[in-house]
Amino acid sequence: MAVSYYTQEGFNRLKEKLQELRTKGRAEIARQIAEARDKGDLSENAEYDAAKDAQGLLELEISKLEELIANARILDETNIDTSKVSVLSNVKIRNTVTKMEVTYTLVAEEEADLKQNKISVKSPIGSGLLGKKVGEKAEINTPRGKMTFEVLDISR
Repeated sequence: MAVSYYTQEGFNRLKEKLQELRTKGRAEIARQIAEARDKGDLSENAEYDAAKDAQGLLELEISKLEELIANARILDETNIDTSKVSVLSNVKIRNTVTKMEVTYTLVAEEEADLKQNKISVKSPIGSGLLGKKVGEKAEINTPRGKMTFEVLDISR
């Protein structure tokens, strides 16, 4: 799995989610399995099958989070290079057609939150902006078609 870069806050959220799944999540699934088992014949028990399926999905999610955390790197926000767009950059862009301006922060996929203007570096716009400098234009294929953005400012 590839290395992913996180803020300290984002990394802490991943660890908290993992801890919650390991404790509360597993306890809840165990309770559901025990409850279903108490209802009798397991060969025709849909509740038991559903609880076992949920257990498998929970363990898969725990495994994925463990892998993410193992491959995570925490970025020092004070050392971000603002000469070009990179992870954790705040980048102000302008749509060259509509002239609409917006500022995004480029973050790891798990930290993306459009309501907070945090977009993933793996999203079409995020990946299209990586490496660009102020004044450069990025032509990006989006679900709405090809769009061109001009980088107006980069900060941290």
